[in-house]
Amino acid sequence: MPVLWLFLIVIGLGATGYFVGRTRAFGVVGGDRRLLHSLPSYYGWNALIKTVFPAFGVMIVWLIAQPMLINNSISQMIPETEIAEGSSLGLALAEVRRTAEGLDRAIEAGVIEMAMADDPQADVTVITQQLKDAGQIVTSDITRPVLLAAQQYRQTSATATLYMAIAVIAVAFAGMFWGLSQISAKFRARNTVEKAVLAILIAAASIAILTTLGIVLSLIFNTVEFFRLYPAMEFFTSLKWAPSFSGRGGASELGILPLLWGTIYISFVALLVAVPIGLFAAVYLSEYASKPVRSVAKPMLEVLAGIPTIVYGLFALLTIGPILMTAFGDDTVGWMQGQRAVMTAGIAMGIMLIPFVSSLSDDIINAVPQSMRDGSYGLGATKSETIKQVILPAALPGIVGAILLAASRAIGETMIVVLGAGAAARLSLNPFEAMTTVTAKIVSQLTGDSDFASPEALVAFALGMSLFVMTLGLNVLALYIVRKYREQYD
Repeated sequence: MPVLWLFLIVIGLGATGYFVGRTRAFGVVGGDRRLLHSLPSYYGWNALIKTVFPAFGVMIVWLIAQPMLINNSISQMIPETEIAEGSSLGLALAEVRRTAEGLDRAIEAGVIEMAMADDPQADVTVITQQLKDAGQIVTSDITRPVLLAAQQYRQTSATATLYMAIAVIAVAFAGMFWGLSQISAKFRARNTVEKAVLAILIAAASIAILTTLGIVLSLIFNTVEFFRLYPAMEFFTSLKWAPSFSGRGGASELGILPLLWGTIYISFVALLVAVPIGLFAAVYLSEYASKPVRSVAKPMLEVLAGIPTIVYGLFALLTIGPILMTAFGDDTVGWMQGQRAVMTAGIAMGIMLIPFVSSLSDDIINAVPQSMRDGSYGLGATKSETIKQVILPAALPGIVGAILLAASRAIGETMIVVLGAGAAARLSLNPFEAMTTVTAKIVSQLTGDSDFASPEALVAFALGMSLFVMTLGLNVLALYIVRKYREQYD
């Protein structure tokens, strides 16, 4: 773990700079800290900040740039004959990186000696077999150009990591000496530290934006790579999902429509369960329940939100499915052929979503001004009439926002669908048939022994991008509605 050790070394240098800077600040005024502009600790923090953060900045930039530079160098070693028909240079580089990582793990496990792993004359067949013995995922025998490129990749990465360590430690030492050299009685250490802290806070606030940008870019790059290998029109219009893992996508039918239908159908059933129960629970807790009852019932209801989704999936498989099979199976009306179905997953998911709807709706109903209730009572309306004709209409925009947020949560669910709905990609209106969703297929396409350099694996990124757009749209719409409501009643 060289990066971890480098991180610890920089932290150690920063701590050293802090204590040395604090001690030196006392020394320049002969121990009388009243002669200093700032407290002695500020001089130590100034040295620590100048030691740690420039070094971390160099490390982050290096870690981002290093893979791109190495890939550009290694790509020149891959002949065009190694790029299979229907593939691309990027996918060939992915095979090189996977082989290099496999060599590293095999060396750590003691299966391959380092001398053999770095030997350009090594037998490719022997290396391939040893990688398989080491438990690495190798779908096909590696070729000599790929092995040579992987060896060069390992060597270049090791050299670049060494240079990075030298550069980061050098910057840390330079920053520490800079911070220590600034120490004097008139140096405004407090002002400098506060400006640095402000910059750190701004950087922390930017993490969410940068993370979202990174997620979107990673999806976009791989989605574009997929559409280079598979027609976009067929992906968005085909009514059949039938991936073939025998080749590089030539016989595959990768239409998203059956998966979108399953996602929307299961989410719709879940909302049919969650919205009425959650809304009625919110009305009871906010308008009818006494304070002792509310103090107990609301936390117990919100416990549902803390249950892992895998538990809901097992509940759907072991409890809801058999109950539905008993009521609608072959022995009764014959509508249900197996325990895994849209209804099974939808009911379990709806139970999971109840606290999302109830908690948000409860807060929104409580935000309705008491004066509106008092005015309704003053006109002679009963409590139920006030709820139906005054409170719910006033809270409706916020309730709609809560429902949309719950819908986006349902669309992104995976484990309940895998265990409760099955894996069949079909277009059907029967809620007692097995179906699947976009998230479930993303999991299945990226697990197992499938070749990552194939449309069957890259389609997961196109599915993820489509799902991202759907959930983002729902979240934006929900936040817009809730914000409009809050502006009206704050």
